[in-house]
Amino acid sequence: MELKIGETPVTVEWEDNESVAALAALCADEPLTLQLSMYGGFEQVGPIGQRLPSQVVQTVTQSGDIVLYSSSQIVIFYGSNSWPYTRLGHITDKSGEELKDLLSNGDITVTFSR
Repeated sequence: MELKIGETPVTVEWEDNESVAALAALCADEPLTLQLSMYGGFEQVGPIGQRLPSQVVQTVTQSGDIVLYSSSQIVIFYGSNSWPYTRLGHITDKSGEELKDLLSNGDITVTFSR
């Protein structure tokens, strides 16, 4: 699965779990584009439009982590937080500063595709 933040493609190391499989199925036929909004000064969050299977565990996140919150929202971090999430993946090709530049300047659009 591929991810673009705005027009910027990012490399993601995806988890091997039911949640990622369900997300991949949502973009199997056409890209899935979501609107995310800044929240808390350390993350972007937005609704998927349906619930995905989840395996919620208390998680300490770091910049680049992509998680599922409340089975129905994608969260991408440019800072850190501790909360119960389902891990989806981690952006591996951007530094913390690059992620902050991509994610901390207002609401964004993300696109998942196969």
